[in-house]
Amino acid sequence: MRDLQQKVNAVPRALCRPAVFFDRDGVLNYDFGYVHTIDNFRWIEGARESILACNEAGYLVFVVTNQSGIAKGVYTESAMRALHAYMQEDLREMGAHVDAIAFCPHHPEGLVPELRRACSCRKPEPGMILRLCREWPIDRAASFLIGDKPSDMQAAEAAGIAGYLFSGGNLLDVLLPRLRPPQV
Repeated sequence: MRDLQQKVNAVPRALCRPAVFFDRDGVLNYDFGYVHTIDNFRWIEGARESILACNEAGYLVFVVTNQSGIAKGVYTESAMRALHAYMQEDLREMGAHVDAIAFCPHHPEGLVPELRRACSCRKPEPGMILRLCREWPIDRAASFLIGDKPSDMQAAEAAGIAGYLFSGGNLLDVLLPRLRPPQV
């Protein structure tokens, strides 16, 4: 891992790419509360098209999502991973993809003892974003997060990237004005 980190840190700034960090529930999909199965998953209007637009513009695409339902025993990590695999497959069918999905399974009031804690990855803390920035060649100055809660905006600010609040409607309306044209 240390060798990988040194290689990422050694990437010349000119080779770094901008990234869009999306919150999941309430931004990419409707938040029905503890969404963890294909049956209760429904894309937000314009979400899949937003991811495709990011891909086509040369942005890295990440999902950063608090998943307290794992700590609370509502669902398992494997159920969440199966849902994320479904999301990726659905995106692939239209030629889109998410580069990485980061999640926080912790919660200070969790019922699963090993996950019952505060941590630096649970938004509003910036841990998920910072980890992705260490692992990928990201141009942080050109990157941003789209979230639906103040905690998302706090995490973006703490990570040193712009944050934009999505309050419903078509996600493309929030995304497109912020994308730079692809670099030639």
